[in-house]
Amino acid sequence: MKHLRRTLTFRIPARMDFVNITPQVEEAVRESGVREGLCLVNAMHITASVFINDDEPGLHEDYKRWLEELAPHDPSPERYRHNRTGEDNADAHHKRQIMGREVVVAITDGALDFGPWERIFYGEFDGRRPKRVLIKIIGE
Repeated sequence: MKHLRRTLTFRIPARMDFVNITPQVEEAVRESGVREGLCLVNAMHITASVFINDDEPGLHEDYKRWLEELAPHDPSPERYRHNRTGEDNADAHHKRQIMGREVVVAITDGALDFGPWERIFYGEFDGRRPKRVLIKIIGE
């Protein structure tokens, strides 16, 4: 059984943004030497996400608008009880919950086994702080 653990660090200047991290994950798969197995990619912060979707800018803007409608950024303590703790990021917690914490992708013949348009993204919902993403690969 082979395995690899890698951590990526991000510092996104925008409050909300999406970064295609597929190339970094593919590099980790190659480095692992795993031909058949699984690749877990997860955000290690409660205001960030990892998800799979199409790398199309219009779709990303649609997601940002939709997420802001569902959980608008409002630092005041009136809208979100969490902001009564001195934080101003309650909306980021909700956005992360919707977009998810992690993805698991099969590795087949040494490559991520994707559908035709699938890519892995890091989603940031409370930017400006350094955050980490874990890549864990196991298999033969």
